[in-house]
Amino acid sequence: MSGESVFHDLEPLLEQVNKPIQYVGGELNAQVKDWNCGGYGPDGQELTTRWALMYPDAYEVGVPNQGVMILYEVLNERDDALAERTYSMWPDMEAKMREAGVPQFTVDGHRSVREFDVLGMSFSTELGYTNMLTALDLGGIPLHADERTIDDPIVLAGGHSAFNPEPIADFIDAAVIGDGEEAVLLITDIIKEWKLAERPGGRRGLLLELARTGSVYVPSMYEVDYLPDGRIQRVVLSEEAHGVPWRVAKHTVMDLDEWPYPKQPLVPMAESVHERMSVEIFRGCTRGCRFCQAGMITRPVRERSITGIGEMVEKGLAATGFEEVGLLSLSSADHTEIAEISKGLADRYEGTQTGLSLPSTRVDAFNIDLANELTRNGRRSGLTFAPEGGSERIRKVINKMVSEDDLINTVAAAYGAGWRQVKLYFMCGLPTETDEDVLQIADMARRVIETGRQVSGRKDIRCTVSIGGFVPKPHTPFQWCAQLSAEATDERLKKLKDAIRADKKFGSSIGMRYHDGKPGIVEGLLSRGDRRVGAVIEAVWRDGGRFDGWSEHFSYERWMEQADAVFAASEHPIDVDWYTTRERGELEVLPWDHLDSGLDKDWLWQDWQDALSEEEVDDCRWTPCFDCGVCPQMDTDIQIGPTGKTLLPLTVLGEGAKKLAAADHAH
Repeated sequence: MSGESVFHDLEPLLEQVNKPIQYVGGELNAQVKDWNCGGYGPDGQELTTRWALMYPDAYEVGVPNQGVMILYEVLNERDDALAERTYSMWPDMEAKMREAGVPQFTVDGHRSVREFDVLGMSFSTELGYTNMLTALDLGGIPLHADERTIDDPIVLAGGHSAFNPEPIADFIDAAVIGDGEEAVLLITDIIKEWKLAERPGGRRGLLLELARTGSVYVPSMYEVDYLPDGRIQRVVLSEEAHGVPWRVAKHTVMDLDEWPYPKQPLVPMAESVHERMSVEIFRGCTRGCRFCQAGMITRPVRERSITGIGEMVEKGLAATGFEEVGLLSLSSADHTEIAEISKGLADRYEGTQTGLSLPSTRVDAFNIDLANELTRNGRRSGLTFAPEGGSERIRKVINKMVSEDDLINTVAAAYGAGWRQVKLYFMCGLPTETDEDVLQIADMARRVIETGRQVSGRKDIRCTVSIGGFVPKPHTPFQWCAQLSAEATDERLKKLKDAIRADKKFGSSIGMRYHDGKPGIVEGLLSRGDRRVGAVIEAVWRDGGRFDGWSEHFSYERWMEQADAVFAASEHPIDVDWYTTRERGELEVLPWDHLDSGLDKDWLWQDWQDALSEEEVDDCRWTPCFDCGVCPQMDTDIQIGPTGKTLLPLTVLGEGAKKLAAADHAH
């Protein structure tokens, strides 16, 4: 392994492609460590563990990703490890690299990804799978895991999509489910010990060591048998998997205050999708929305303390110069001290043009006092709420316990306080949904505009309705349900659009944004697929599939043609509909059953039955335990405040930066 930079070969290509700055690196707070920073063992063994971290999308999407940024810092803090970042190459750069023989490289040291010990992929969506194959191929790494040698990196999947890595089992060596901070340190230790022992067992020996931890899933250690009708008969350990547990458990980081990352957030030189510094204020959600994979798989709720948040914001602003701070979580307004956090930060940075923002907010967790604190020092942008379902009935099915009156009262307060624009997010294709459920979205939007005009006395009130197609996800109560076909989704959305346009009084004030049903079907195929879907992914990639999360690059026809060809050659009676629009039975073996998210499968099934009965379930943060299984199985517990502490008026504009620097120096 040389660790040599390929920039000399890359540089002539930069003037020939769009947005060359995304390949240059050198961002504020980026790091390039010595290739042999870990030193050598007594017999000359190199003891540095080298990670190439990839977000398999364009630089502008990947560079602000919080997960990659956290792991980048956690690893680079170690003396015996280094981490660099790589992103997907746009098609113009891919073509030039192939012509010039330039491999997939990191943006930090411009080193070939093949020379690293681990190529770690963070998948927040399954539509990045074809980009993974491009990176492997450009990097000179065999696409199939069983063809790699000891000189190839361990290809590791993480992120939410890794909770069902079976569709990419042919291409990855391993997967980590759950939180990554402690997992990457564990893997680093194992690789270092393996190197020190002079690589016993070769590549296979390392994979066996990783699998035996019970914390890293190695697909090649498991075999899948199928029934004649195409369903999975069983998943069993292979003969060589001695000491490997049948179920692999997710990682859960407890006490977020002990993991205050990122401390030095990256500041990209090129424009990115989020021009802000972000702080994760809590992890996990127990609201129990039945469609929400993120909420289910990240349980339990673990809050960061108000003082921990304050310190992260202060250090992050000092390190970056950003003028906006995003307070991130799955439902940020649910933090037990969100009012104190927002007021404390607004007080601290008053007069500095430092704005605060929350992602889309629950209707029943929002209030005007909170909104005013968030906008005190920044600009007043639109408000986004997510009722998810158009009718009261469908909101009971999905356990989104928000009434239409709750929404109207909230937007009335917002419009009355000076807001002019509200965005409402819904889903189409939810279980048991009818046309009437979706058409009630138009009625709700009308009430929003009418209410806004009444309380504000103005006509320039706007409401944007944004609609996404529902995709059933693993480890949720809806993992068994049938997905609505693309044609039925499009037909339902057309009726809604016609209903909004037909409204002469309010229709012109209601905007409608939606995606057609086709990308959702491909996402559904990939999210609930098994190992047989891998051949479809490869066929699509070989046919030119790239950047499937981008509408201008996505081709539904390509996916359907390749899927039809692959499945026609299968020995089982399967097709795209079999994976998407087919409802599963209670006893069916699901592809991800041997991956333990902590959620009890019987509990998930009961919640699915409750959904069909339109029964709601409360949030276990404020009520007795509902026995979902996470806390006892994962040896975890809900961690919430209030702490009762307050933020001191320490700011980067005054003595704050100096005091923080002095405190760091003292440590």
